[in-house]
Amino acid sequence: MEIVFGEGNVGTAVAHIITGVIGSGVLSLAWSMAQLGWIAGPLTMVAFASITLTSTFLLCNSYRTPNPEHGPHRNRSYLEAVHNNLGLYGLGIAYTVTSAISMRAIQKSNCYHREGHKALCEYEDTSYMLLFGVLQIVLSQAPNFHNIKWLSFVAAVMSFTYSFIGLALGLAKVIGHGYVLGTIGGVSASSAVEKAWLISQALGDIAFAYPYSIVLIEIQ
Repeated sequence: MEIVFGEGNVGTAVAHIITGVIGSGVLSLAWSMAQLGWIAGPLTMVAFASITLTSTFLLCNSYRTPNPEHGPHRNRSYLEAVHNNLGLYGLGIAYTVTSAISMRAIQKSNCYHREGHKALCEYEDTSYMLLFGVLQIVLSQAPNFHNIKWLSFVAAVMSFTYSFIGLALGLAKVIGHGYVLGTIGGVSASSAVEKAWLISQALGDIAFAYPYSIVLIEIQ
């Protein structure tokens, strides 16, 4: 496949938006909903969506000054400082942790299928974090990696693919049971401390699933 570098266009912008909105964050939404329950779960998603929408409007209005549409001054230094120092750093940590958790979840799922759901299937995720970091270091050596146009479209296709896979698996589970699982209070835990930890992790996963304001900076 030929690598094409250059300016972004509407197509690459749409691909970036799809990748960001239907990104890897959607993979943990089902688990997050199970922890929060049928009331707090949807309300939390609506709340984070509202925060993302508000942040998007603020970024659009502050991108150019004194007029938000015609400028003429572009606040490039402020937005790039936020994006490079805070956005990428925090996002990089989130992706590293999420990738490790995802690979550990696959191992646990395979173990449960082999040994049964009562088996003690526990795996460390540190090695996966290190592996993901090494892979990122290798990929970062590619010149102008962020300007590869086809990469945006490949990422968008991948986002749609695993989103539909997750939806199909969820429907298959509902059809297999014959009814929708879940409770108003969410999945029970052995202690209040563990429940608080699971709720906090669920809130973090949902927040990670709404990265459009970060993508907006990159597109602008």
